[in-house]
Amino acid sequence: MTQVPVPTTSEHGVLGEHTTGFSLDRFPPAPDLADLVERHWLVSWELEPGREESVTLLPHPCVNLVLDGGQLAVSGVGRDRFTYVYRGSGRVFGVKFRPGAFLPFLCAPVSDITDAVLSAEQLWGPAAAGLAARMTAAPGVDELVALVEAFLRERLPPPDPQVELVGRIVAALLHDRTISRVDDVTERFNINPRTLQRLFQRYVGVSPKWVLRRYRLHEAAAVLAREQHRPWAEVAAELGYYDQSHFIRDFTAAVGLTPVAYAQACLRSEAPVSA
Repeated sequence: MTQVPVPTTSEHGVLGEHTTGFSLDRFPPAPDLADLVERHWLVSWELEPGREESVTLLPHPCVNLVLDGGQLAVSGVGRDRFTYVYRGSGRVFGVKFRPGAFLPFLCAPVSDITDAVLSAEQLWGPAAAGLAARMTAAPGVDELVALVEAFLRERLPPPDPQVELVGRIVAALLHDRTISRVDDVTERFNINPRTLQRLFQRYVGVSPKWVLRRYRLHEAAAVLAREQHRPWAEVAAELGYYDQSHFIRDFTAAVGLTPVAYAQACLRSEAPVSA
């Protein structure tokens, strides 16, 4: 029996109360791709004529392959929040790769595409344009998944032990509350700090400190959106932030509002942030 890899990303990241008018669905990859792909996702919406909505996201430390408006693109790790505006009816389909797992496809440091988007054709040539056309015509998510997984299988890279190591480290950053500093990682995995930094820049595209902070802020935002009356200092301490001013600075820089203002916006069902 094939063992399902431990998740390396959460399901957090959508800021505020979920906006009405769109749905977000997640789908597991086939077992033979699960070491490289975290999940597939589909955002779809159906709005009345003239209506416009938006959703603001705080990205994961992941590369995504995204089909939007008939265009297939490789989206590197985004360090800043961004807002997607949608109107009418439509869908966006994506493949979320595990942190570190896209380097064997890219054959270059993943930091080269951090905060960048490139056409899939730049990476895979005319075959990517053909895939985009077939996916755009696909009637449902099962067909979308089948098409993109067949495409990836044809280009499946040889196993890279560093991908597995990065995955184990990132999973620890996500799940282990005893890890609150990068020093905890170097001790846990018996790895030199400079080696760890180089590994993450090459394979993940951002630093291990950034990944740890982003995952904790994802959780903080989710808790404050769900439990608006809960003291933010309690949330911060629960997530390993023992310096309250540090938590406020990190949260405000990432989300655009202080923890108190964010919780109040969620309580009023207001859009808490904008790009």
